[in-house]
Amino acid sequence: MGRVEHVVAVVGPTGVGKSDLAIELALRLGGEVISTDAYQLYRDMDIGTAKTPVDDRRGVPHHLVDVLDLAEAASVAQFQTAARRAVDDCRDRGVVPVVVGGSSLYVRAVLDDLDFPGTDPEVRARWARRLEQIGSPALHRELAERDPAAAAQILPSNARRIVRALEVVELTGQPFRAHMPPYASVVGPVAIVGLTADRDVLDVRLAARVEAMWSAGLVDEVRALAARGLAESPTASRALGYAEVLDLLAGRIDEQEARARTVLGTQRFARRQERLFGKDPRVTWLPHDAPDLVDRALAAASSPHPPA
Repeated sequence: MGRVEHVVAVVGPTGVGKSDLAIELALRLGGEVISTDAYQLYRDMDIGTAKTPVDDRRGVPHHLVDVLDLAEAASVAQFQTAARRAVDDCRDRGVVPVVVGGSSLYVRAVLDDLDFPGTDPEVRARWARRLEQIGSPALHRELAERDPAAAAQILPSNARRIVRALEVVELTGQPFRAHMPPYASVVGPVAIVGLTADRDVLDVRLAARVEAMWSAGLVDEVRALAARGLAESPTASRALGYAEVLDLLAGRIDEQEARARTVLGTQRFARRQERLFGKDPRVTWLPHDAPDLVDRALAAASSPHPPA
């Protein structure tokens, strides 16, 4: 079997059925799924991440699911390396990689020319201390002296981004690329299928989804994970639903507030996903409830955009 050249991606806001479509496309195309969900990387974070149960994956192998322990930090740079390795492995075996997920950054980290410079805890800590001493606007002025282009792209109020830019400039001696690169694949031809839903319909679906997670035992799942150090996890503790239930278990909010915050946070996240994915001109957008969705998605998947 020859090497597969093109990559298929399924994108869109949370709650529109991306996982199910990705599995169906993988079955039809002879493919395997590569997840770009930052929190499905973690073992036992199942309910709140809407992780497709193994029995529902219909025999389709899934990559980058259940690969990290809670204590491990997840970085986009590390994910990029692992995901591209999975893409190459699939193609070398004659298998179509079907990338799926709701994070525009993680999807683009797989497909496009995103460069993630290394980090140095001491350098970052020094700039963080400088931030505490002089404040974000003044530190932004220092960035403007060192890297005017980066400062023009970063708001003076975005302290975290300013610190990161100064760290990169110091470590690399090169300007910090504060903007995203062009939408151009560096992993070969790519076909991107996007699923859409009317905003009012999606809001209702997401509220129902949160209720279903609660009924499925999200609070008990978080309680068990908390006993294993979830609250101390630098990455996993920030996941939608998990952060709110941790606040509930700590007595900072009641259960009604935890549910309400999870619903609102999920709806806001979906808006952001729509906005970011909507900028990508390569996406073929399809209604999530189209009766001929699979056929239309297969047609789109068979017409990839050329690489950069």
